[in-house]
Amino acid sequence: MSAGKFKFAIDRGGTFTDVYAICPDGKERVTKLLSVDPSNYPDAPREGIRRILEEELGNKMPANEPVDTSMIDWIRMGTTVATNALLERKGERMALVITSGFRDLLYIGNQARPKIFDLKIEMPEGLYEAVVEAKERVILDSPRCQLTAKGRQVDATNGEKLWIIEELDQEHLKRELEKIHDKGISSIAVVLMHSYIYPAHEEIIEKIARSVGIESVSLSSKIMPMMRIVPRGFTAASDAYLTPHIQRYLQGFCSGFKNELDGVNVLFMQSDGGLTPMDSFSGSRAILSGPAGGVVGYARTLYGCVSNGLPVIGFDMGGTSTDVSRYDGAWEHVFETTTAGVTIQAPQLDVNTVAAGGGSMLFFRDGMFVVGPDSAGAHPGPTCYKKGGPLTVTDANLRLGRLIPEYFPKIFGKHENEPLDSVATVHAFQQLTQQVNELFEMTEEEVAMGFINVANEAMCRPIRALTQAKGHDTSRHILACFGGAGGQHACAIARSLGMKVVLIHRYSGILSAYGMALADVVREEQEACSKPYEIDNFEYIDQRINVLSKRCRESLISRGFQPDQIHTEPYLHMRYDRTDCALLCGPADPGSSSRHMSSHGDFLESFVEKYKTEFGFTIDERPVIVDDIRVRGIAKTGIQTTKTLPAATSPATSVTMSPIYFEGGYRDCSVFLLKDLLPGHSIPGPAMIIDQLGTIIVEPNSTAELTVQGDLRITIHDAPISSIGLELDAVQLSIFSHRFMSIAEQMGRILQRTAVSTNIKERLDFSCALFGPDGGLVSNAPHIPVHLGAMQEAVQYQLRARGSDILPGDVFLSNHPSAGGSHLPDLTVITPVFWEKQQKPVFYVASRGHHADIGGITPGSMPPHSHMLIEEGAVFKSFVLVRDGVFREAELIDALNAPGKIDIPGASGTRNLHDNLSDLRAQVAANQKGIGLVSELMVYYGLKVVQQYMGYVRHNAEMAVRSLLKEVAQKSGQKLEAEDFMDDGTRICLSVAIDPSQGSATFDFTGTGCQVWGNTNAPRAVSLSAIIYCLRSLVGHDIPLNQGCLVPIQVIIPEACLLNPYPEAGVVGGNVLTSQRVVDVVLRAFGACAASQGCMNNITFGDETMGYYETVAGGSGAGPDWNGRSGIHSHMTNTRITDAEVLERRYPVILRSFCLRNGSGGHGKYRGGDGISRELLFRQTMTLSVLTERRVYAPYGLAGGGDGAKGSNSLLRGNGVLLNLGAKCSVPVHAGDSFRLLTPGGGGYGLEDKEGNKPVVTAIATKFTERGSVYEFRSLQESA
Repeated sequence: MSAGKFKFAIDRGGTFTDVYAICPDGKERVTKLLSVDPSNYPDAPREGIRRILEEELGNKMPANEPVDTSMIDWIRMGTTVATNALLERKGERMALVITSGFRDLLYIGNQARPKIFDLKIEMPEGLYEAVVEAKERVILDSPRCQLTAKGRQVDATNGEKLWIIEELDQEHLKRELEKIHDKGISSIAVVLMHSYIYPAHEEIIEKIARSVGIESVSLSSKIMPMMRIVPRGFTAASDAYLTPHIQRYLQGFCSGFKNELDGVNVLFMQSDGGLTPMDSFSGSRAILSGPAGGVVGYARTLYGCVSNGLPVIGFDMGGTSTDVSRYDGAWEHVFETTTAGVTIQAPQLDVNTVAAGGGSMLFFRDGMFVVGPDSAGAHPGPTCYKKGGPLTVTDANLRLGRLIPEYFPKIFGKHENEPLDSVATVHAFQQLTQQVNELFEMTEEEVAMGFINVANEAMCRPIRALTQAKGHDTSRHILACFGGAGGQHACAIARSLGMKVVLIHRYSGILSAYGMALADVVREEQEACSKPYEIDNFEYIDQRINVLSKRCRESLISRGFQPDQIHTEPYLHMRYDRTDCALLCGPADPGSSSRHMSSHGDFLESFVEKYKTEFGFTIDERPVIVDDIRVRGIAKTGIQTTKTLPAATSPATSVTMSPIYFEGGYRDCSVFLLKDLLPGHSIPGPAMIIDQLGTIIVEPNSTAELTVQGDLRITIHDAPISSIGLELDAVQLSIFSHRFMSIAEQMGRILQRTAVSTNIKERLDFSCALFGPDGGLVSNAPHIPVHLGAMQEAVQYQLRARGSDILPGDVFLSNHPSAGGSHLPDLTVITPVFWEKQQKPVFYVASRGHHADIGGITPGSMPPHSHMLIEEGAVFKSFVLVRDGVFREAELIDALNAPGKIDIPGASGTRNLHDNLSDLRAQVAANQKGIGLVSELMVYYGLKVVQQYMGYVRHNAEMAVRSLLKEVAQKSGQKLEAEDFMDDGTRICLSVAIDPSQGSATFDFTGTGCQVWGNTNAPRAVSLSAIIYCLRSLVGHDIPLNQGCLVPIQVIIPEACLLNPYPEAGVVGGNVLTSQRVVDVVLRAFGACAASQGCMNNITFGDETMGYYETVAGGSGAGPDWNGRSGIHSHMTNTRITDAEVLERRYPVILRSFCLRNGSGGHGKYRGGDGISRELLFRQTMTLSVLTERRVYAPYGLAGGGDGAKGSNSLLRGNGVLLNLGAKCSVPVHAGDSFRLLTPGGGGYGLEDKEGNKPVVTAIATKFTERGSVYEFRSLQESA
């Protein structure tokens, strides 16, 4: 490379474009400009290059002429072009080609809704505008298959045997693609079942597509050859949608330079942190192009000797988003993330977008300070941006003196040359303070400071989650702060997290751009494997690694790199058999001797160590499967970071003094310019350090020093603990609400890490919660709707049943419906929290997990035909699980095996004792974590303060519900009534009497039918959960979900009715079916929306060797201004569906179709969502069980809207006989039999009119797009 030319690294962000340049003489230049400013320049990266060249060379370069490239060596760039196109849905027009029977597969996705309390289910629109169903079908070979006719056998790419049971109909496909082309669509994504190991059909489709004139073809088998058709399909669709859009942008970018950048080495940053040549930059790998640069920047400059070997948390707080990441010497990659509703299967750095940054909006709601998630965005931006925007975190910093307008870029106003508008911010805070002072007495500064504290705590929660999810201690990290807004919050966040050091790079304001200059060029190759990691397969694995390594090297050499610049890193995507949690593992030391060695090293040792670190245990003697083989080829090209500064010879000199508000009042603070500081300068807080790219607040009890590299190192000293009184403080109310929720969240992380069962570890079907000394709920996270009220009932039952027999160290186990249980597989572990000299518990912690089997008459402990509780599994009312530190394993085993000792046909004890014991120990461990965390709170604040704020948080939820009830009474009257019927004719009747003066209500279920001889009886706790769910959904915004929600509510449920059965009654269907009907009745009474499908469609099949359980989505109900969503889970469930390819690999079935049931939603001004059609072909003899509802009574429409279609369950025998299975049954099935499930649609809303049913579009604030592993964990938890 030429040393006498300019080198540019650029980050084109959503708001600003940052440019870092190295001049021929070694001088470094940085500049920042607006990403979009069409009145002044057409393209920001090109303009940044032009300005620097013009200034450094002294040659006039007109902005409207192509830039001379003769003095440019290389350009490296990260861009949000792909992300913005995805968020705004402004990509290429495209069509989807998919296996016949799966036309709606990507619309349905995993069938879970993104926000469980939103009645109006809003999801981003799809990327494709047309679908072509390819008539073809490939299935896996299976030794268990008893089908006689299978078709033609072929070999998969990994050596497996496959069957083509339907050949690709090429003539039909060509006709359909010609129609697509005639519509003006020139880009398609192709995704076929099992194409990740059999790409031949996709490759044929590509040839046909190009022959009819389609220019861009994205094959899922080529872009990401990994099992699971839904994320692979999304990835292919995003590539087809984004890549042509990116290519047009690149063409435009190149056209701004002479010779269109010929001869200039142009590289783009990918989501995985590696650079790639411009012609290889694709949409599916471009989503994190900008943020990835920041991770590379701090990892290459701040980790190691600068961080004293401690791992680093990256904290990137900008104007529109806050990103958090982690680095500990190796890149933390994830292979599946969701952005704007699109799940992409591609290697990406684990960058977590956790908050809206400086643009987070401020609210005072129900007596609580709330920050975000709504964002002012880049436009209109904060109030101080002079565009009429709302109050934001940036405004709060300005109001407190933490931003000084004279030192902030003057880019505001009509001509973009004015400073921040302090006057407008002050005026807005005066108005907000008046609102706050209706309940409290606070100054404007106290209000602004309160919002800063709440914002900081809101950002701390996901940082704790990110570290603890992988088994790391949050406090044993360094906080690396960058981004324009982060320096104002870094000290406070580090202190709250227990960190002792904050590092701020000298280019923190443009660190993503700087990271581009430090990055390497990367080429990756990957292919599916699907083989066990065992000696017999080592030769195959080694051979494939060698082939992929050769491809990487050849590709990089073709780009001009020398062989000695290149090295390759092999990885295996490994998981335990019968689990879904795959880990990407490099080899352990190849020098060690082990029977688990391939020629590239011991991957098993690496897997076991990584699994144990992340989850706390290993699964001995369980086979390990290699899903995929991946090789990463790396060509070293990054610049060296060896620059050092001379030591200071005199004390640092401030440029001015400025008052800054901290807790307790204003402090006069010295203001320093970063450019004036040298190594050896020490700046005690409070102080402010400013450079052209950001403002840094050095808080009291902190000291800032400059390193020899020119970076800031802020040491956080111990500070005196500020005492908090017992009187209500609005700011502390918000902070305690976050703290209480964080306790429940961290308990959940421990449970997920230490459990062994698929249900808890991977489906995350559990809840953890904190309770007060009265057993009342304080915080519950994450929110599985059917657990919301039930856990409180379970804890309070123990208080009543045990009285004084609750001792320190005790742990209790419960699942009985009359003791607050929902159904028997949900086992609740309850631990009292004792404190110092208190004689009684001061808190309780509890965890509830769904166990896959606890005995009973059918595997899975969810029999469709049970009548009595004893048929459904082991029963615990108040079982002492631990006493005096002893886990009572022998007694527990006896209780779990008890169902097998009763004289009932098919009755059995638990069929999975090992998992039961392991998961219960994990629940005990999670509770211990909760005890430790709540004890830390009590040490810090004192018992009285913590319990007092527990009461305040409950009261806050109570006030939110009272406000809702007053509003309902005003709109709809004081008397609300509704009823509905179960399919057996049992009536559910509800009368709601509202007292508008108190904001209270009585929910009276008198008139509900008697309990049934079956299992649709619902325990009282289930009805309470349904009521809490409905109230939270009707409130419409986040409130603490705790006992306070039910304080204004009196619930009357007659004994021995369907919703309050005798203790001996069967209840398994009540939890999964009746709960949905209770929600429908409550929402009908409130007139909120039409009925959703009112069912969970529970399907089970299996034999003595295996079993499978799923719930299937349907249509959601329409509302006053929205259409119902099709193919989605609603209300009390949100379970994800097993991916079609995983289903067929693990179980002896063929999924023949999975699509929407068009027209099944109710008609009306707003249509109900359509249900689903799902058809399974069985490959061997087994038992099929269905447990469903809404097969007799249709989901109701509202306000004149039509009913949704009823569901149906049918079985087509291999001999052609068609059977109606009814709503609930178990039936033997044989090879060749097909089960067809039609799920109900949602009800319509309002009378149809000629104008159609266009939903009302209201102006709403922007919400930041959350992403990353923390978001994926919570989404999975909320879809358990």
